[in-house]
Amino acid sequence: MPTRAFEDTVLPHLDAAFNYARWLTRNDADAEDVVQDACMRAMRFFSSLRDEDARPWLFAIVRNTWYSRVSRRPSTQGTPLVTAQHEGVDDALDPEERLLQQHTVAVVRSALEQLPVDFREVLVLREFEGLSYKEIAAVIGVPLGTVMSRLARGRERLTAVLTLTVPMEIPR
Repeated sequence: MPTRAFEDTVLPHLDAAFNYARWLTRNDADAEDVVQDACMRAMRFFSSLRDEDARPWLFAIVRNTWYSRVSRRPSTQGTPLVTAQHEGVDDALDPEERLLQQHTVAVVRSALEQLPVDFREVLVLREFEGLSYKEIAAVIGVPLGTVMSRLARGRERLTAVLTLTVPMEIPR
């Protein structure tokens, strides 16, 4: 197996794979373990990559690795996702705007964590990772219509959670 080809094709997607694993596991340490195992599998089965885009292929391996770990565990209850306080925050904003943005990120993250994993994962893959519907279908192993349905229902549920969480603000 050409090591250079693996490094050039798969390794650029490790950060995205970790982000996806973190949303699945809801825990940084477990996400690291899942990604490490997934990378070992990806290296072993690199010859099975038929497409030039390794990202959806790696995400599918991450997902399968996570599901195989969950099925071996007595409890599948994840711990809340803990991330850096400044993740996803624009440093060009003034302090008040930055604080509001941090609050918004925290509220959306919390709302996403309340969704069932079937909805959470398609939302993360589409909205955060930018995968197409076809790529998401390949990653999670369902028909395209199921992806579209889960996205629509997931967005509805996310909106409902956010509506309950965020009080209506009076415009200034």
